[in-house]
Amino acid sequence: MNIGRAAAWLSGGSSKVALIAMTDPARLPDAEAALRALPRGAALIWRAYEDDTGAARLRRLTSLAHRRGVVLLVAGSPALAARTGIMGIHLPEREVRRPRSGVFVIGRRNRPPGMALTAACHSEAAIRRAALAGADAVLISPVFATKSHAGAKPLGIVRFAQLARLAASLGLAPYALGGIVGERQVRRLQGTGAAGIAGIGFLG
Repeated sequence: MNIGRAAAWLSGGSSKVALIAMTDPARLPDAEAALRALPRGAALIWRAYEDDTGAARLRRLTSLAHRRGVVLLVAGSPALAARTGIMGIHLPEREVRRPRSGVFVIGRRNRPPGMALTAACHSEAAIRRAALAGADAVLISPVFATKSHAGAKPLGIVRFAQLARLAASLGLAPYALGGIVGERQVRRLQGTGAAGIAGIGFLG
């Protein structure tokens, strides 16, 4: 069982997207390569926080995502997503904390039709803010120890399950993020309420 099938098994077929990959400036900077590595029905969060990529490349990425059947979200730049037709926006937790950043304006009422909104969350308070912001899903982390945040204390299975239940009760799809590199970690998430998994390591 590969990671894509493991994610689909975990979601029980009930989740529209079971597998979310994320680019990373150091470990996985190439968005095109990441898109090609993903199975149809997955999603890719492109971390373009400081990226000055032109509209032509953005259109190529969006076109490739459509051809591959992958949902493409851009992280941290709502304006970038809005002007290029990218399918969704991902907000880091620090953005969900700042109403002036425009996060509440991006909510369900004012978003373009079909545009997804996801948010990174590490706590109950962040999950509640994401719900107020009109998010569709939250990436709850770190579930396990991870190279991306070497000093961060992992939530563990029990705490993740508690946060996942809260997210679901607020209408958010909860995804497990952090230290998920293979089938073994996915199987440990069984029964936690995870809608799917997210990460970087399983693409490397």
